[in-house]
Amino acid sequence: MKGRFITFEGIEGTGKSTQILLLAEYLKSLGKQIVLTREPGGTTISDQVRKILLNPDNKGLDAKAELFLYAASRAQHLRDVILPSLVAGLTVLCDRFSDATLAYQGYGRGLDIEMIRTIDRLVTAGMRPDITILLDIDAATGVARAHGRNTSHGLEAEARFENEELAFHERVRQGYLILAGQEPSRIRIVDASLPPDAVQAAIRACIQKPAMKTN
Repeated sequence: MKGRFITFEGIEGTGKSTQILLLAEYLKSLGKQIVLTREPGGTTISDQVRKILLNPDNKGLDAKAELFLYAASRAQHLRDVILPSLVAGLTVLCDRFSDATLAYQGYGRGLDIEMIRTIDRLVTAGMRPDITILLDIDAATGVARAHGRNTSHGLEAEARFENEELAFHERVRQGYLILAGQEPSRIRIVDASLPPDAVQAAIRACIQKPAMKTN
């Protein structure tokens, strides 16, 4: 691939959307061609799946059904947006990717981690982001931020995960930290409790630091 694939991860309320936009503007100022996208979603078809996954009315959605819906959305997203953009040499900034499935459906929901990895390999053919920015924050703080954001921006229709119990978000956060410990070269942890400009400065430092090759 000629392009660069940068993903953003973290529990609810870490400020991913804001930081991705700031990074996009910074990279554009350097002459980079940027594609901004997100999961679930990113395509017309994937956005339809997003409505199912994030609708708070769908409380009874089975954990495995949730997993397969994410996989379906990702398959379409890769084919229609991510892979063509990378082949064209563009920089893709994506709000969530495979790590989110491991954190949320694996560590959060308790589904088998190896099963999730197997399904993801079928969908992605083993493709991994070049760099993943993990915005980390205390679960209680993040969820409180997310509820405030949803209220102020009218996003209650996409609040299914925000409505989960705090213990769920704590498991997801710990899952992300475990994943970061397993791949410290790719997954760079940034303290999301800092002021937004400090968070952005840390993100820029992360993407400028080359990833170490691992065997």
